Amino acid sequence: MNRLCRIVVAAGMLLSAAACQPPKMDTYEKNLDIPGHEWSYAYKPVFEVTVQPQDTAYVYNIYVNIRHKDSYPFSNIWLQVHTQFPGEKPVTQRVELPLADNSGKWLGSRLDDIYEHRIPIQQKAILSKPGTYKFTFEQNMRQNPLPDIMNVGLRIEKAGLRNNEKVIP
Repeated sequence: MNRLCRIVVAAGMLLSAAACQPPKMDTYEKNLDIPGHEWSYAYKPVFEVTVQPQDTAYVYNIYVNIRHKDSYPFSNIWLQVHTQFPGEKPVTQRVELPLADNSGKWLGSRLDDIYEHRIPIQQKAILSKPGTYKFTFEQNMRQNPLPDIMNVGLRIEKAGLRNNEKVIP
């Protein structure tokens, strides 16, 4: 009986220790609604991603998710992506997200009159510092507000281990 109690206590301690470990980031995904389905210059969605020390051993693929109605009047969308690494100033990058091919056919998946896109903006990204990374999206089209955009989101997924900048899937 005494031996059984020790085993149960030891197992409980191991489970408690495992529960205290911070979770590893395999995939981060968050989508935010665009108010009134009209994306104005003033609305700048922010996504905060926490990277734990053990997460810095990996490279990541970064995507922008866009959900729009069939009535969206353009074949693309331009964004200003502001990225702030832990303890640093934001870096801004202007990116084009293609939503339709040259013939005007939507590229995303369709459900009724709604299209969803997951568009890569960086492959094999290195998140080298533990801490909170902040991504801010700003629509950068000539039209304001931008009609028929329903949601915008960020997806970051683990792509492999870092090994002198070489990816091992």
